[in-house]
Amino acid sequence: MTMLNFTPAKTEQNRQPSHTDEAVSEPTLTIAILTKNEAHRIASCLHSAAFADQIIVVDSGSTDSTREIALAEGAEVFNYPDWQGFAVQRNRLLQHARCDYIFFLDADERITPELQDELLAAVRSGKRAVWKVQWRMVAFQHELKYFRSDAKIERLFRRDMVREFTGVVHEQALLEIEPTPRVLLKGRLLHHSRETVRGSLEKLTQYSMLGAAKRAENGKRGGVLRGLLSGSSMFLRLYIGQRGILCGGPGFLYCFVVGLEGFFRYAALAYDHDSLRTDIPR
Repeated sequence: MTMLNFTPAKTEQNRQPSHTDEAVSEPTLTIAILTKNEAHRIASCLHSAAFADQIIVVDSGSTDSTREIALAEGAEVFNYPDWQGFAVQRNRLLQHARCDYIFFLDADERITPELQDELLAAVRSGKRAVWKVQWRMVAFQHELKYFRSDAKIERLFRRDMVREFTGVVHEQALLEIEPTPRVLLKGRLLHHSRETVRGSLEKLTQYSMLGAAKRAENGKRGGVLRGLLSGSSMFLRLYIGQRGILCGGPGFLYCFVVGLEGFFRYAALAYDHDSLRTDIPR
């Protein structure tokens, strides 16, 4: 691990003055971000997180200016180029978090003002819970305004409740105490999921192979027919069921590319089975 010199996200000089000792002891918030070669969008991501008491970036060995930009924006930056999977990188974020609560933000996401207000209210509450968020999808430079994203992702945790993260692609938090209340926030994250056709094809390869590797570990079977069924059902669910059809060309492209991922993970599971790996870098 290479630790870079950093400027704290909030210093004592730029904090608002406290009128009472009680105000000083209010719960605090860390926003934690994973990166690799995100120079083109990390600044806007960090701007949306500027209200946090601590901002951490764990980088996976960027070869562009991601780390330098993050440092200039006031984030604490740690370089871990020895990629071992998403869960390992999230656990490294946990190691560097100093605040009472931690919110995980991806470099292709932006916190909206509405969500910021809810996050601050949740932190001030001191509640022992896990908070979920949903996305407002942005694809190919257009917000998919009519698309109904039904994914609910656990992102805000009390730091002392998280034991570790496990998993290859869609990593999960193991908590110290279960069951723990889950709360769905109303404000949504802006998710810039697919910015270009080229980038979408590169991401298609990555996630198809990771998805195939995960299914191989679980003893699943692949094949073209299984892939066609998976990809077709995924496309129809997104395009018709979640109203991608109302979002024009960008809506079709988004749903089609995601459907292709569903097809290729089962094709790779059948024909690339012996070479599948779960440690493919992001």
